Amino acid sequence: MGVVSSQSFKNLISTYLGFAIGALNVIILYPYFLSQQYYGLVTFLLSAANLFWPLLAVGFHNAIIRFYSAYKNKEDKDCFLSFALIVPLISGSIIGLLNWWLYDHLLEYFSDKNQLIQPFVWLIVPLGILNAYFEMFYSWVKVFLKSVFGNLMKEIFHRLAITILLGLLYFEWIELNNFIYYVALIYLLRVVVIGIYALQVYQPRFQLRLLHNYKSVLSYSALILLAGFIAVSLFDLDKVMIEYFMPVENVPVYGIAVYIAAVIAAPVKAMNQIAKPLTASYINNHKLKPLEDLYQRSSITLLVISGFIFLLIVCNLDQIYAVIPEEYRGGYMVVIWVGLIKVFDNLLGNGGSILYYSDYYKVTLVGGLIIVALAVFFNFILIPIYGILGAGISTFLAFLLYDLLKLILVYRRFKIIPFNVKTFYVIILLSVLYLMFAYWNFGFQPLIDIVLKSLIMSTLFIFLVMRLHLSDDLNSLLKNYIEKKNF
Repeated sequence: MGVVSSQSFKNLISTYLGFAIGALNVIILYPYFLSQQYYGLVTFLLSAANLFWPLLAVGFHNAIIRFYSAYKNKEDKDCFLSFALIVPLISGSIIGLLNWWLYDHLLEYFSDKNQLIQPFVWLIVPLGILNAYFEMFYSWVKVFLKSVFGNLMKEIFHRLAITILLGLLYFEWIELNNFIYYVALIYLLRVVVIGIYALQVYQPRFQLRLLHNYKSVLSYSALILLAGFIAVSLFDLDKVMIEYFMPVENVPVYGIAVYIAAVIAAPVKAMNQIAKPLTASYINNHKLKPLEDLYQRSSITLLVISGFIFLLIVCNLDQIYAVIPEEYRGGYMVVIWVGLIKVFDNLLGNGGSILYYSDYYKVTLVGGLIIVALAVFFNFILIPIYGILGAGISTFLAFLLYDLLKLILVYRRFKIIPFNVKTFYVIILLSVLYLMFAYWNFGFQPLIDIVLKSLIMSTLFIFLVMRLHLSDDLNSLLKNYIEKKNF
């Protein structure tokens, strides 16, 4: 698991740096530099575009990872990647024509409420196409086990560029009405950069012909299209449905809470960038022992990291919300509900990847579609009653059911589980630390309180993790770091 540990650690650093920059944008700059309605507009448009891009990628970003290692000659590989380049263009043209045909109906939908969205509705599809191409190129470099630069582009580039945009907006060097268009240009530039990098990693000889396994590829892509729709729907459906039931200014209140909790998802995102192609390779080559080892080691390592991040958030949540403008402080309990399910996601390690790249992906997709339907049902019932808290509870319930389904399917197909006795040791350790620090504050300025408490908790936690040998991979990484720094 050396390459996984090395690249996962680098990806984790860049992911958290990206989250830190994003936190500056989401929690500080957006609320203070934009009106609540305009902030809601930005959040809604980006969430709506995220709902579209899986349809535009048609599942081919995952098909690249699933099938590339199975091709044995260069001609087949080149043909496969060549076809991947034109898929978003074809699907984007179809969706674009459909959007043009229904454009008047879309404008009418926003005519009675949230009229601020109307002039920017047309941007949803282009943003979706850009996201689809980015994911396609990102999968391209991941199959060559070069995920670090792609992760920098995915997690840091656009967030840092938006920070600069917000600074320009503050100093009135750009106009508010043009801000959204500049954001779209950032996403375009991101695609150009990752595309150039992907072609430097491997430049295929462009050719289009039918592959010997084209039926398998198209069948898999169509089903993974549903998988992508399921995954993205579970992440962004709640924001879109909040806009349906409530004024658009409630979207950023919920968005801030979800963003705080989303920090917990960073470890599994970082690991999956490199673990996905390895998982696909193990399954393609029937290497079940390495697959089981990756499954269990990824689970305990991710639980240690994500569980501690959740602990830091919960123990500092009062101070975090004290920094946010008062009109955005309505999502306290949303952070708890969404944070809990993010920890459970991490606990499953690379279990989702195992299913997507095995013959059980069809069952996973059928179950996932049922879960999305349930998520819509939960949101319809709970948002009118509990507002944005209802959306948070709906997200928790939907993901819990989906994760339990994946856990059961991996066990039925491979007879492996991600848990071991160390899993319970980690849970006990986190519970004890929560009781020690949850109600302890220094009484200083909120940011100083957060820094001091986090430093004390981190030092104690790292010492205990190493002392108790809870994760071999983390112990190895920490020992190497300490030795290099001569601590």
